Amino acid sequence: MFQPLVWAYCLSFWISSALSRTFSHSVRFMRGYNVGMQIRYRYRCYPTPAQERALARSFGCARVVWNDALALSNQLYAEGQKYPGAAALQKLVITDAKRSEERRWLTDASHSMLQQSIRDLDRAFRNWWDSLTGKRKGRKVRAPRFKKRRSAQSIRICGKEFRVTPKGVKFPKVGDLRLVWSRELPSQPSSCTMIKDAAGRYFASFVVEVERQPLGPNGRAIGIDLGITTFATLSDGEKVEAPKPLRRCLARLRKLNRNLSRKQKGSKRREVARLKLARLHAYMADVRQDFLDKLSTRIIRENQTVVLEDLNVSGMLKNRRLSRAINDLGWRQFRSLLESKAGMYGREFQVISRWEPTSQVCSDCGERGGKLDLSIRQWKCLHCGAEHDRDENAAKNIKAAGLAAAGRGAGHKTVLVAAAGCETPTRREFTQLRLFG
Repeated sequence: MFQPLVWAYCLSFWISSALSRTFSHSVRFMRGYNVGMQIRYRYRCYPTPAQERALARSFGCARVVWNDALALSNQLYAEGQKYPGAAALQKLVITDAKRSEERRWLTDASHSMLQQSIRDLDRAFRNWWDSLTGKRKGRKVRAPRFKKRRSAQSIRICGKEFRVTPKGVKFPKVGDLRLVWSRELPSQPSSCTMIKDAAGRYFASFVVEVERQPLGPNGRAIGIDLGITTFATLSDGEKVEAPKPLRRCLARLRKLNRNLSRKQKGSKRREVARLKLARLHAYMADVRQDFLDKLSTRIIRENQTVVLEDLNVSGMLKNRRLSRAINDLGWRQFRSLLESKAGMYGREFQVISRWEPTSQVCSDCGERGGKLDLSIRQWKCLHCGAEHDRDENAAKNIKAAGLAAAGRGAGHKTVLVAAAGCETPTRREFTQLRLFG
């Protein structure tokens, strides 16, 4: 009788283990399928004079803690010692520092703000190391730097240390700050960051988790060709002009820069001149951000698939004739907005290789000619006779290449025509055929 009981116990244990593994797998699958997104909601803040002084103390304490921890880490590294870690740094530059006469005023700020400053420094160090070793993909991350008093300031609190109120947000040792609720928060925020930019404006930034809001499929696809004269040319023929705030404000910007350079450092008039210059920069950034936000939202809502060309923006910025115009447009910012909003609304975002000859291929027949000079805006295909607008033709080729890469379109067959020469070339070159020499 004992042997059947053993077998029954083993069988029940095996069934329960299999069910638990299946259930945990299904839970992981559901979490991956219905996972939300963390986005930021930022609101304008208008503190009272007393609250401005309290925020200034908090900004100063967080900045000093960051700088002390960074200086200590650099000193230990110079001496050949290991990085102490976030917990040891918190004990040295916060807990022990508060007991000293020199840093006793750190008690004016919330303890959680100071701890979060050390956590942010620890994350910055680890991002830098991961970037050096190749664990972090993308552009290389610089080493953490010391924070300045005159630049933008920020403090952050996570968890239940802050509280959202109908008036605004209640921050520890600051009070109930008044916010302009331009829109409601979709969920309870996990963190709150108080920001003071270089222009003296205050903002409250909340991190909230929202569910993805997939839009219904419409089957439309669009290719976008970015340019300098015309910001974006769409494959359907639409051309979008950019506001170009830097170009419009360049004369005033130069005047304010000259005015700032004439002021004595440390004087009140220099601070007034600096604020005027910072407000102009903030205005230009706001105009550019508003334009890019509205355009990216419209494109994502109207199209199921959005195709963009990968541009070597960092390399193009080295051209002194184009760098100012490229910075005024915000190409990289536009691509980031399209990518994030495509994930939010369930759209498909494709980026084709920068080496695709989109400006040289006829979008009607697929014949490839030679490289066209930038001054040529209209050209005629010598194979099929179609007349093309340079940017619109490139946008159509970008769309075709993106759909072909996604497997939903064959695209146009590119006919390669090798250039004639005296010697056999090591690589293929392509030239536009001419009727007359």
